[in-house]
Amino acid sequence: MHLAQFNVAHMRAPVDDPLLTEFVAALEPVNTLADAAPGFVWRAIANEDDPEETITHEFGDHLLINYSIWESRETLWNFVYRSAHLAVLQRRREWFLRVAEPYTVMWWVEEGEIPSLKEAWNRLTLLREKGPTPDAFTFKEFYEPNGDRG
Repeated sequence: MHLAQFNVAHMRAPVDDPLLTEFVAALEPVNTLADAAPGFVWRAIANEDDPEETITHEFGDHLLINYSIWESRETLWNFVYRSAHLAVLQRRREWFLRVAEPYTVMWWVEEGEIPSLKEAWNRLTLLREKGPTPDAFTFKEFYEPNGDRG
C-alpha cells in the first residue's frame, strides 16, 4: 500500500500578487526536492514545462492544492518535517489564511493507483464531516493500512 496525501491552502492573495512572490519562487526547489525524496511516488502537477504553475481546479478561488503519493508514513514525514520543505512550511501564515477545519488528509491506496482529484477532495470532505477514520486521517490521528490506529 502507498500513502496518498492531499492538502489545500487558502491564499491571502492571487498567486501572481507580490505577497506570494517568495512562495512561488520556492515552488520549483521544493517540488524538485520532493521528486528526489526517498519514498516519493507521484505528485499532481499542472504543467511539466512550468514548475511554478499551480493546479487549476473547481474547488474555489485562491485555493491552492497539493496532492501526492508516498511509499509510507515515514517517507512523507521525512520530506515534510526533515527536509528543506520545513522552512517553507514554517512560513505558511505569511501566504495562506488560517482555517478552522482540516486542510490536509491522508489515506492508503493500492500500489500503482492514482486516485482522481475529485476523490482526494471527497476524502478531505469525509475527514471534515466524520473526523479521522481509516478512510481519511492525519499524521496526528493516523491509521495503518489494516485499519489499526497508528
